[in-house]
Amino acid sequence: MIERPKRFEEFLGQEQVKRLLKVAVESAKRRREPLDHVLFYGPPGTGKTTLSHIIANEMGTEIKVVAAPTIERKGDLLGLLMSLNEGDILFIDEIHRLNRAVEETLYSAMEDFRVDIVTGSSRATAVTIELPPFTLIGATTRLNLLTPPLRSRFGLVCRLELYSVPELIKVARAVSRKLELKVDEEGIELLAKCGRGTPRILIQIMKRVRDYAVVHSWEVVDREKVERVLNELGIDSYGLDRLDRKILETIADKFKGGPVGLNTLATVLKEDVETIENVHEPYLIEMGFLIRTPRGRKITERGLEAIGKPSQPLLL
Repeated sequence: MIERPKRFEEFLGQEQVKRLLKVAVESAKRRREPLDHVLFYGPPGTGKTTLSHIIANEMGTEIKVVAAPTIERKGDLLGLLMSLNEGDILFIDEIHRLNRAVEETLYSAMEDFRVDIVTGSSRATAVTIELPPFTLIGATTRLNLLTPPLRSRFGLVCRLELYSVPELIKVARAVSRKLELKVDEEGIELLAKCGRGTPRILIQIMKRVRDYAVVHSWEVVDREKVERVLNELGIDSYGLDRLDRKILETIADKFKGGPVGLNTLATVLKEDVETIENVHEPYLIEMGFLIRTPRGRKITERGLEAIGKPSQPLLL
């Protein structure tokens, strides 16, 4: 298991976000106040959870981690809030999936550090529960699904970007040391190009490379050996996996390059809409293989090249 970075200096990439957070954290520490509430949004695997743990470590506080779908009732949220000590951090992943009643309970908790509840049935009584000042960190891949009232209550809103190849090369070098895996520079570069702009995916691939290195007693992993492992994993030199290629091939063949609506595409592929939109599309768009239009998704000339298809006139 690779240990998460514990300090900002150990975290590679997301430089602009790190600069913002370092100033905010240092200011909060000097004022001896909790950090403002933070919202992280961006593609999966780009560091939202890791940065939240780093913030807790830098602030010298505890962090409680929970996924939004597990907070089903107001009572669940209240229990979490009452378990916090002053300055602690509550990290809610997939915060866009909070149900409305729970979300509305958060408003006063975030603004005034209190929650109003109603007790009794025949003779209802309003009770105010005071909470210790805390920091809420929310993470989402779907900023557009957050309601304006919730979004406006975050003092820091940080967009995490997909990593560039040079950034992933640095990550690959660091991970290879932690995995005790000797990879030459050509192998490192290929791994970085196939990391889909995401450290999490890069690390998963490198762990599989380590498996092969251990089983086959590879002392040094070169580009050829990396290609062998990628081929076994169904990943091509562009970093595309089987479903990525299937998405592009379907748009190119069945829909003559597009445009095609997301729901229609998901139905034809027999895949979940959210999987296509949140897991695969960000990388395909970042790489210039796919574009979104008001009428749907279209494959680009570069996308056609990636799947070995000739250029074709695309419908407008």
